[in-house]
Amino acid sequence: MPTIPSEGSGPPANEPHEYRQAAESFGSDAERYDRARPRYPEALVERIVSGNPGTGLLDVGCGTGIAARQFQAAGCTVLGVDPDPRMADVARRLGTEVEVARFEAWDPAGRDFDAVVAAQSWHWVDPVVGAAVAQRVLRPRGRFAAFWHVLQLPAEVGKATAAACRRAMPDSPFDFEAMTRPAVDVYRPMLAKAADGIREVGGFDEPEEWTFTWEWSYTRDAWLDVMPTQGALTRLPADTLASVLEEVGTAIDAMGGRFTMPYTTVAVTAVRAGAA
Repeated sequence: MPTIPSEGSGPPANEPHEYRQAAESFGSDAERYDRARPRYPEALVERIVSGNPGTGLLDVGCGTGIAARQFQAAGCTVLGVDPDPRMADVARRLGTEVEVARFEAWDPAGRDFDAVVAAQSWHWVDPVVGAAVAQRVLRPRGRFAAFWHVLQLPAEVGKATAAACRRAMPDSPFDFEAMTRPAVDVYRPMLAKAADGIREVGGFDEPEEWTFTWEWSYTRDAWLDVMPTQGALTRLPADTLASVLEEVGTAIDAMGGRFTMPYTTVAVTAVRAGAA
């Protein structure tokens, strides 16, 4: 889950797109990222695809192409943009065309699209500059949608994770206590910033918020496979990461070695104004 940088820790609080080392660190283990990260609700994919004027889709911060492949399976032609060439290499190998660039500086070269999506990535993009680029490359009545998995760790796992991370990274700018708070409270600033960016740029209908609830069961090993793909942990030395995982694994063992995670996938979405 994204964690919000703390006050006084460098760039302004709630501005994770300014933490470029974290934003561009996910390719350190791109294969694990693609294997472990959860997919997106089919209902979300279908709702985005069904409302578009056509099938051309741009995936911002596409990573290894997890969402891109779901949209391709739904009939879209997808182009991905990602700042990390290691992630792009995996996405290309798995069937997604990708251009390597930060979205804010990406050159669309005159191309336009029926939809622009950002799956678990928009918090790494300047919400105003990014919305302006999205507005520029969308066809009239094309949809922009940024969406995130809002997950709620079991209390025991959240507390163990926060404590282990504080010990391992006492000077980290990330807010590890977010793992112990209600998940919607953690995500609300990012959702608001995405909607405000759309409004500030203009040229869109009023943003909407969509929610899709689901759950997923994790074994101890499956969850510990996910954790190293999270932004606060991607740059840890192997021995430090191992100590964090061991502590969290002990907490999961105490729960019987598995748990069920409630998820809510939340989308902030808006349609480009104009006649189709």
